[in-house]
Amino acid sequence: MEEIMKGKTLFEKIKWWFNFITTIIMNAIIVILVLIGIIFLAYYIDVTKNVNSGKWQPPLFGAYVIISPSMTPIIKVQDAIVIKRSDEYKIGDVCTYLSKDPRFYGIMITHRIIGTDVNDKGEKVYIFKGDANYSADLTPVSESQIYGKVVMKIPKIGYIQYFLSNAYGWIIAIVIPCVGIITFDIIKLVRNSKMMKRRRGVKK
Repeated sequence: MEEIMKGKTLFEKIKWWFNFITTIIMNAIIVILVLIGIIFLAYYIDVTKNVNSGKWQPPLFGAYVIISPSMTPIIKVQDAIVIKRSDEYKIGDVCTYLSKDPRFYGIMITHRIIGTDVNDKGEKVYIFKGDANYSADLTPVSESQIYGKVVMKIPKIGYIQYFLSNAYGWIIAIVIPCVGIITFDIIKLVRNSKMMKRRRGVKK
């Protein structure tokens, strides 16, 4: 780092740090957008395939931001998870399912499978429980309700999503860095132009 900064003016040091920080931010945003794009592409391909086959099943992949502390400390609030559809679920798997519990009807819940049972129709159902909860979920879950098991966790990415979803976040993360880079380049161009004029004046 010292070698990079050696011989640079204060203006050049400020510009270098500004470019370094904005590059990290922009690269992080690009990586996130690429991951989201890949997930949506897989989702689209899989949904199209399911529609053509006439058989509904959950998407191959899915991504969700956790808003409940029920799975702490394994999965915390504002962590993002990626789930993958599976042909087999077993005790110990952390999965996301569509709740039919009257209290949480239609809400996607991510909990751990702690047991299995058989319902009145003779179908296998799963018992779920949040790691931080004292008791199991009240309503057993059928396999058709399970959208997939958790295969990846991205810590705290929900904060970035929330930040960028607001106008001020977009301005701070995208607009200001771009304006700053352009401004620095304009200032540098003006300074170089003045230096060229001075040199021409000296030669004359």
